[in-house]
Amino acid sequence: MRNRKGGRSLKALFRILILAAVILSIWFYTGIMDNDQDKVLIKEDHLEEMDQSTLNHPENNSSGKPASERPEQGLSLLIGKDLSEVEKELGAPQRIDETLYGYQWHIYNLDNKRYLQVGVANNKVVTVYAVGESLDVAPFEIGQSVEEIFNTQYIDTNLNIELNGNTYRFELNDTDLNMRPIVQLGDVYVQLYIDKFAGSLSSVRFLDAETLIKQRPYELVYSGDLIEAQAPSEEQWNAIEKGAEQEIFDITNVLRDRYNIKPVEWDETTAAVAYGHSKDMAENNDFSHTSKKFGSLTDRLNKEKVAFRAAGENIAANYTDGPASIEGWLNSKGHRDTLLNKDYTHLGVGVFQKYYTQNFIQKEEE
Repeated sequence: MRNRKGGRSLKALFRILILAAVILSIWFYTGIMDNDQDKVLIKEDHLEEMDQSTLNHPENNSSGKPASERPEQGLSLLIGKDLSEVEKELGAPQRIDETLYGYQWHIYNLDNKRYLQVGVANNKVVTVYAVGESLDVAPFEIGQSVEEIFNTQYIDTNLNIELNGNTYRFELNDTDLNMRPIVQLGDVYVQLYIDKFAGSLSSVRFLDAETLIKQRPYELVYSGDLIEAQAPSEEQWNAIEKGAEQEIFDITNVLRDRYNIKPVEWDETTAAVAYGHSKDMAENNDFSHTSKKFGSLTDRLNKEKVAFRAAGENIAANYTDGPASIEGWLNSKGHRDTLLNKDYTHLGVGVFQKYYTQNFIQKEEE
């Protein structure tokens, strides 16, 4: 009996130490001044297939604390609902975008404070991305402090999922815990995108288990069959890329509105320049603001005869999708300064597969 109590005490102490380390790390990262514009903010997914006995080893599992139940209100309740029920509640979307993961984003973008993306596959909601400040993302709130989140939610370094006889374990590193931790609410999983500079919750993504496994936003160890999205055709890639470009543009203005900065307008020629740079980086495996073939941003804009007084560029690679790339830029000092620069008037976004480019310009006064 003494040994069992001792074991429980050690486990409790270990969990407290993890929580304390995470909170201290968040406070530390809030003060970082990251000016490395060329850094790839998220690397490719790391997969490791392991046998069941390894996955079930006590040292490799989370504490076993029961997941919280879904709240009785809020957008998490949309997961699993039929499309017809969703449209009764939200109305028809303003746009429908294709994705890499077998669902379509239904975009609600009329109001920046209620900006919402609802992912629908086979007429059922499988994921929701919420960034509008007025949305009900219970048990969380957009803008909620990091301290409150970690004081009220159980956040672990490992997340274990059993699905259709297969076992999956997501392993979160320090960056994941600080900026995109995950919480389980019954049968729904919640990614929390933290704005480390504001010390608050920037946005929330609700997902069912299958969609989370397809997207693999964290390192994944699994036993059994790996659920993977079907590889898109070239035509499908084109549609996916166009959707991601529009989502990045929309969310950019949501965030600029949040910080009382004038929205940017879409510029088609600048968008073509951005797309060309994303494609160039992908095809030449050269992640940089300066192309070996096409030069700097200034060179590329001048070649297309874009008139501008000032210009800035954000690039990213290997993110899950457009919303994830935006949240990554928001948490990198140099990218954030570009994203929220009050002098820029226009924006062009170019996405090629999993390479993302934002080109901001301040247009010449006429």
